[in-house]
Amino acid sequence: MNASPSPDEPSAEVPTRAVGLTVDGRDVEVVDDGISLLDALRGPLGVHSVKDGCSPQGQCGCCTVLVDGTPRVACVTPLRRVAGRSVVTLDGLEPDARSRWVDAFVEHGASQCGFCTPGIIVRLDAVRAKGGDVRPGAVDRALAAHLCRCTGWQTIVEAAEDVLSGSTPVEVGPRDLDAAARRATLELGAPQQVGERVVLGAVGFSADTAPADALIAVPVPGSDDWVVGESLVEARRAAGKVQGRRTTVDPVPPLEVPDGDWDLTLRTGWVDAAYVETDSSWCVPGGDPSPAAANGGAFGAKRHSPLPAVARRLADEHGRAVLAQWSREDCSRSAPKRPPVAAGIRSDGTGVIHVVRTEGIAERIRAAAPGLEVVELDVAGPPTSVTLRGAGWAEAVVLVAGVGAPSEVVSVESGRVGDPAGDGERVVVRTAEGAVAEASIGADGIHVRAAGGEVLDPVVLRSYCIGAAHMAFGWVTSEGVAVDAEGSVLDLTVRSLGVLKAAETPSITVELVDSDGPPVRVSDAVFAAVAAATWRSLGTPPDWPAGIPSNL
Repeated sequence: MNASPSPDEPSAEVPTRAVGLTVDGRDVEVVDDGISLLDALRGPLGVHSVKDGCSPQGQCGCCTVLVDGTPRVACVTPLRRVAGRSVVTLDGLEPDARSRWVDAFVEHGASQCGFCTPGIIVRLDAVRAKGGDVRPGAVDRALAAHLCRCTGWQTIVEAAEDVLSGSTPVEVGPRDLDAAARRATLELGAPQQVGERVVLGAVGFSADTAPADALIAVPVPGSDDWVVGESLVEARRAAGKVQGRRTTVDPVPPLEVPDGDWDLTLRTGWVDAAYVETDSSWCVPGGDPSPAAANGGAFGAKRHSPLPAVARRLADEHGRAVLAQWSREDCSRSAPKRPPVAAGIRSDGTGVIHVVRTEGIAERIRAAAPGLEVVELDVAGPPTSVTLRGAGWAEAVVLVAGVGAPSEVVSVESGRVGDPAGDGERVVVRTAEGAVAEASIGADGIHVRAAGGEVLDPVVLRSYCIGAAHMAFGWVTSEGVAVDAEGSVLDLTVRSLGVLKAAETPSITVELVDSDGPPVRVSDAVFAAVAAATWRSLGTPPDWPAGIPSNL
């Protein structure tokens, strides 16, 4: 990891002084000792719609604001550079414009956890203020500075095109947002809200709701120690935080394919969940800590986050409220990854799969591929977990689908989704809970058919199916983390995780099947079906990530 200057690092060339500026129409003054605009906004100014997903990397776009009308990433903008200038956050947008953005995002299901949404809307509103460029690809280009893990971009693009074109809002009919939240919670396996507050980023993220006088705790790089400070800037300086970089080393699967005569082989590498809201939790002395995942579940990656326990311990030690926070670099090093696998499989579904030792992984694999012998191996690397979306189970589904082996869980059938009598093929995945997902890949994009019992809310379910398809396509083609021979993570930036950009994402069509049966989670089945269909469409390359195809 290479060091580089950042706004968090004081410099003898930047004397402490008061900086005056206008924020959302208010004249304010902030003491500057080399801090960033983001530090000032989230610290003394208390503006929490501006989010910190990677500071000071400047790569996720969650802290985007307007400086004299131009979008800027606040975490890499020194406070001194905006002296005397006008800064506008989501809170300060024209009320009518903000309401239209909120309505459009709710109508299209364009916000799931809500963490990235305020920054995205701020940038898109700058496009609107300049006349609204709705030419093909214009919204994708505006979104290039942003990262969204949840939605798969398509619903964001749809909402943006509605607002920028000035079209009449889509009439989706009366909606029961409680039912919508029920479906969202079911798909993620963690509490999830739906509605205006999600779009505004006001759903109670721990870093936003901590008491104003809470101490801030951050880990010391390379140790198990934590340091506290009166502010995030102070704590990071005391910890000696150094900004992470993206390595030039390509991610390489760490395991070798088992010896044998195989019809297909597959090796996968370390894959990060790539959630944008970094882990945080706060606690008062003797109290219960706030959850690390306030809205949504980080696709399972925060289920066993250590930060609530850290916040509780430090609050008791210091006799004050404490907010414990991981940086983006901390998440890259310490958050659980998908367990890498290396497998060989025969056309009858028998074979051997090597997998990095992970509690519960063997059972997950056997649930989808009982003919695979599971061999767990100890490999130096970051932690792994079966709590990540479909871990083990989805890999097994992909392998069985790859050879077309007989299975009760997955089958490859003639005809594409939406055209079963036509040319092509579709992968059909069935879960133990009764969900069924079908996926096919063609030159016109990804096609999905999803049946998960009672739909509850078609907007939300469609959004989650699109997000699952986007994640699956990226898993096969672009996502991976470079890890050295000693097990140290080399990719420490959020962009280096390989999440597909809006411009790289194929069109995704979703057909929902409603029924009177109880609602069950279907997005995991969509994830596995799209991954399998993608792998087959690429010719079943033996190593992932396989590269983004140019024909979609």
